Amino acid sequence: MKKIINGKVYDTATAKELGSWCNAGTWRDFNHMEETLYRKKTGEFFLHGEGGPMTKYAQPAGQNSWSAGDRIMPMTFPEAREWAEEHLGSEEYEAIFGTVTEDESRIQVCYSLSAATVETIKRKAAELGISASAYIEQLVK
Repeated sequence: MKKIINGKVYDTATAKELGSWCNAGTWRDFNHMEETLYRKKTGEFFLHGEGGPMTKYAQPAGQNSWSAGDRIMPMTFPEAREWAEEHLGSEEYEAIFGTVTEDESRIQVCYSLSAATVETIKRKAAELGISASAYIEQLVK
């Protein structure tokens, strides 16, 4: 599905699928829903959802009548993280957002960098014997 929202293109065919969830039942069930989290090449997250006539994805189909439907919803980083926390397993979550630490003094962020830059960061951090995060913190300070 491809949709333009607020002047930005969201396309399930070109974005990276990160994880999906569906409730119990089949498409014959009016309450059936499926949702998939995607990340665009720009690093932006969005959710593609589809569901039956008794779900939040229902679409009007005449007077007092509803049918199945689907929708794309852009998501902020915290919204995507919250959705993943609720609907994905811990391994899938950490593959997307990194290892979870219980030290609340650190905040995970998502930036889009070239592959060459990421490799440089990893190499320099390894040379110094520190993590990539620690290396970036040193650069910023």
